[in-house]
Amino acid sequence: MRYHHLRFDIWLCLLLALFVSILPANLTERFLSRNYENYVEEHTVPEGEIGGMAGSDIFRAQSIEDLETHDTFTVVSPGIEYRNRGAGYYGNYYLYALTLPSGERVAAAINMENVRTEGDYYSGEATLPVGRIIREDLASSENFISQIEHSEPLSRRDFYIDMMGSGGTVSQDDYTGPAVMLARILTVLIFFPLFHALGSKFGIFPAFFTRGKKQTSEWE
Repeated sequence: MRYHHLRFDIWLCLLLALFVSILPANLTERFLSRNYENYVEEHTVPEGEIGGMAGSDIFRAQSIEDLETHDTFTVVSPGIEYRNRGAGYYGNYYLYALTLPSGERVAAAINMENVRTEGDYYSGEATLPVGRIIREDLASSENFISQIEHSEPLSRRDFYIDMMGSGGTVSQDDYTGPAVMLARILTVLIFFPLFHALGSKFGIFPAFFTRGKKQTSEWE
């Protein structure tokens, strides 16, 4: 097995560029951290609205028939069963296989921030956010169906429950992380060749590309 080692000048320029990238990365993180509060506020759903916490006045659905005969509703699930029965991405939503009290299973997008648990987290009663039916042909995505039905089939594939609404936030690290990483990468891509070019110009580093010497003809 052959090992290839980077030259010392390349390592040095990379380290210098990484050091310079600390400043733009920190500035990017500070800027986005200030916006994160606004982001959370915009994605916080009031109680009683779709994706918001379900109060005592929200109908507790027991079966698919209940879902189809009420505009809005909630479901009371034992422990964390609502998130342990299979799940998968359908478009932009991550849908869970939700088992209704009747034993029927349907797909549901759930705003986890507004799940209200009474008693023990694993064995108590979890009142899910306010939901509504969204008509969709879930079977149109074979990949999604194979994921969410890996243990048991859904009782219905022609709709899912929207318990997300306009809610659902990511952590501050996930919110700022991609932009901070992009700032670092762009800084390195700009400053690495700049440092090496300066080093080559002053004779500190060898040039990346050297022109071959022109061979002289014996007639010259």
